[in-house]
Amino acid sequence: MTAERVLAPTPTAAYRWRWLALTALLLGEAMNLLDATIVQVAAPAIHNDLGGSVSDIQWFTTAYTLPFAVLLITGGRLGDIAGRRRVFVIGVTGFMLASAACALAPSVGLLIAFRVVQGAAAAVIIPQTIGLIKTMFAGDEMSKALGSIGPVMGLAAVCGPVLGGVLTHADLFGSSWRAAFLVNVPVSVIVLAIAPKMLENRAPQRPTLDVTGTLLAMVGVGLIVYPLIGGDIAALSGWSWAAIVAGLLVMAGFALHQRRAGAGGRSPLVEPSLFAHRSFPAALVTSAAFFAVTNGLMMVIVLQLQLGLGTDVLAAGLTLAPWSVGLAVASWLAGAHLVRRYGHRTMSIGLGVLLVGALAAIAVYHAAEPTAYPKPLLLALGVIGLGVGLFGPAFFTIALQPLRPQEIGSAAGLLNAVQQLGATLGVAVLGSVYLNSATPGGASASLHAVQVAFWVAVALVVVSFGSARLMTAKNAAEAAQP
Repeated sequence: MTAERVLAPTPTAAYRWRWLALTALLLGEAMNLLDATIVQVAAPAIHNDLGGSVSDIQWFTTAYTLPFAVLLITGGRLGDIAGRRRVFVIGVTGFMLASAACALAPSVGLLIAFRVVQGAAAAVIIPQTIGLIKTMFAGDEMSKALGSIGPVMGLAAVCGPVLGGVLTHADLFGSSWRAAFLVNVPVSVIVLAIAPKMLENRAPQRPTLDVTGTLLAMVGVGLIVYPLIGGDIAALSGWSWAAIVAGLLVMAGFALHQRRAGAGGRSPLVEPSLFAHRSFPAALVTSAAFFAVTNGLMMVIVLQLQLGLGTDVLAAGLTLAPWSVGLAVASWLAGAHLVRRYGHRTMSIGLGVLLVGALAAIAVYHAAEPTAYPKPLLLALGVIGLGVGLFGPAFFTIALQPLRPQEIGSAAGLLNAVQQLGATLGVAVLGSVYLNSATPGGASASLHAVQVAFWVAVALVVVSFGSARLMTAKNAAEAAQP
């Protein structure tokens, strides 16, 4: 018998497979961002089909972002322990199955439950990307590979709202909103088909899982968020305040547990040394307030268009297009040129542009007829998108600048988790402000409600301004350096 000889891949073949594997990783990341924005646009159509309370519209988003936020750091630890490729494959498989289950959900309760599973799967997928890229690439190739993440995410941000409107409006084979979830299935299949070509990778020193910390964070954040969804923010009931206070106490217990875990030599969920940098807590506040504004406003705009004006889902998706295009253009401009030249001032400029866009939107709504589509809103939303795009690259650069190299990974994971938590709170608070102000019904009440929600968003932008100044107060000179 003649032994078979297995030929090693040629350098050219290995090069092709690395970039194909990168494509799969980027598809996995983009799929999660697309899912969040697609479902926001499709949410009123889901409510019209499945019924239930109008506050369930908020849960369609919150049920995804809440577990995503709380489990994101744990998802990264799982990759360090069990292997990033293995955990990535498990996450994509879970996300695919949960997406199919969402598409087939016969009731609101089951849909929300499957959205929780989707969010947990996303928290497992996203943290593996950078580690796998660093394993497959080196030198200039690694810089190019990492640099491709931003443009792909920008493209996903542009496509998400429009795709949500198009898929739901097209009603392919009578699928209506269900197509918004079904689209994840073929994308997941492609990613899973390529995944075996990725190189396996895990941390040389495996951390331990902070199960107690994870559970405390889940319970604490859940107790705080739950009463805010559908509740009258200006007149919360006694039990709502009791739940919020209980959640704050649990989070205080979480902070104490993290300090003890760090002092005891264990691997806490949050690295305590990060808070030795006085600018980092301010960065967390800035992130939470900023992403509460962006995600909350997107939800409110969609609700006013579909529930208040009665526009279809396609019109709602296309209305958000100027926001998405502005975000993509400004994000590229800031990342490629402005941050290196102007440093932390780019972040302040972005917040200023966002504030101008929000005030312009309020002026448009104030002058609009209750039953007429406000065309000038498109320009205001484009300005908001520009502000959002200018802020992002500058914020993450400045937030990570004063940290030591060994703290970067933990800090980036915590910032991403707080970003998702801010998105959750934004949908809960701004969505509830709108829904409770629009409760009397009719187009006039809806028009008033969207203005109230935008004013709350303006207040949050002002909070972001203040905390951003605290971020840069000590390191402004270093941050402004190219």
